[in-house]
Amino acid sequence: MLAHDFPHSQAARVRPLWTLDPEITFLNHGSFGACPRVVLEAQARLRERMEREPVRFFIRELEAMLDEARGGLAAFVGAGSDDLAFVPNATAGVNTVLRSLELGAGDELLTTDHEYNACRNALEFTASRAGARVVVAKLPFPLSSPDDVTEALLAHTSPRTRLALVDHVTSQTGVVFPVANIVSELGRRGIDVLVDGAHAPGMLALDVSAIGAAYYTGNCHKWICAPKGAAFLYVRPDKQAKIRPLSISHGANSPRTDRSRFRIEVDWTGTCDPTAHLVIPEAIRFISSLLPGGFAALVEHNRKTALAARALLCETLGAPLPAPESMIGALATIPLPDGDLRQASPFHLDPLQDALFERGIEVPVNPWPAPPKRLVRVSAQIYNDRADYERLAGALRELLHLSRGH
Repeated sequence: MLAHDFPHSQAARVRPLWTLDPEITFLNHGSFGACPRVVLEAQARLRERMEREPVRFFIRELEAMLDEARGGLAAFVGAGSDDLAFVPNATAGVNTVLRSLELGAGDELLTTDHEYNACRNALEFTASRAGARVVVAKLPFPLSSPDDVTEALLAHTSPRTRLALVDHVTSQTGVVFPVANIVSELGRRGIDVLVDGAHAPGMLALDVSAIGAAYYTGNCHKWICAPKGAAFLYVRPDKQAKIRPLSISHGANSPRTDRSRFRIEVDWTGTCDPTAHLVIPEAIRFISSLLPGGFAALVEHNRKTALAARALLCETLGAPLPAPESMIGALATIPLPDGDLRQASPFHLDPLQDALFERGIEVPVNPWPAPPKRLVRVSAQIYNDRADYERLAGALRELLHLSRGH
């Protein structure tokens, strides 16, 4: 097993920039993110502006503000500004595409057994309404190579495959899929790809246009550190005519001709609080300012932290590395001894996760692929350091009754 050194800790310097509870060792940035003070303050100022004169804000000012925010995000993720729609979360992005598809009986929707449960449910719902079916490619785990993913998906295609829903970074297992290669290979077979990039923006250097997928959706509240409710859906220009927002609103019969039908429909779906989207550029500026090397340096710092944390925890647990280093971003999962969800809390959390929280450690324990099998998943954000993971390792050793040899 390869040993990794933790990068020089920035935790003491940057942690006060967030509002995180100092009594909690927070190793779960991946679930809901954490919004820094400066971004929350920018959002508060916008909310004050909105409530000072709501009609002026929504009718006279909002469209230009959305254009500006979307332009900042587009430059960051490598997409055309007019090809992006703001959505509240990546699950909404997935549902927007799936609900816009025209499927027939016998059509197939392809995914993997690593797909996020909410999006898997959306696939099943969409398929059931059309008489279609969901085909699940089971991947080997541990994974030995990115090719394992591509080959498994290709082996499950057929002439009836209409769309593949593929993670960029998996939620349960914390691995980076080779999405550009998957899009290319499936494209040769005439199969469109919807990339579930919930974790990718802000974790990875992203070039959505270069990936080439028909559709790409990603969260901004996770690794970009924007407020909750900030996400985007990219739709390739040749696919935009058939994509409709989940809420059909005024844009459906708008007489405007100065913007595309896609743009007019997705930019207004009803009254909501748009400030989470409007401060995305501020969040991008924040994460890009944390290290002298900018955003690229942050990506490298967090990845090195994740690799070092994974090595430490695998050594503690006597577990194999579940994926090659090339498939690791800022998340890492490690197999745990089997658990028993019959003793789960009312929130259906693994008892081990509750026990860790009682010790002041916030980290997810995921039942995967199904109970009693389970994984512990750690996030690596710049406010984390070696001491956080050593504390987790010590607690796991105690709670799982492991010897020092493990």
